[in-house]
Amino acid sequence: MKRVRKASRPHPRPEAIPPSLPFGREGTAAGRGRPELVLRLYVAGMTPRSSGAIRAVTEVCERHLKGRYDLEIVDIYRQPTLAKGEQIIAVPTLIKKLPLPLRRLIGDMADTKRVLVGLDLKSGK
Repeated sequence: MKRVRKASRPHPRPEAIPPSLPFGREGTAAGRGRPELVLRLYVAGMTPRSSGAIRAVTEVCERHLKGRYDLEIVDIYRQPTLAKGEQIIAVPTLIKKLPLPLRRLIGDMADTKRVLVGLDLKSGK
């Protein structure tokens, strides 16, 4: 199940979720409804660059993670405290919150291979 939403509340901290939770075929942790990947995309308003980043990341997620991800879109103009808390210095920035390790991708999200490597879904070779 794909959930794209604007940030209204932050995701649980990684330490609140047991690190060795087994994921089932649908990407939910042992049937508890948790996504396999928790992503947060920071954008600045609805500029063409922001719209392109949202479209590109959503497309990658739908093609390679169908039903196994939670994508949160944060507009830094509407929620500057979230951007400050994550130390966002450039947009668009995609952060893979879970599973650990935390990963950040900054800049053009149109390069599908780069995004897949950044999310640890494909090797860089």
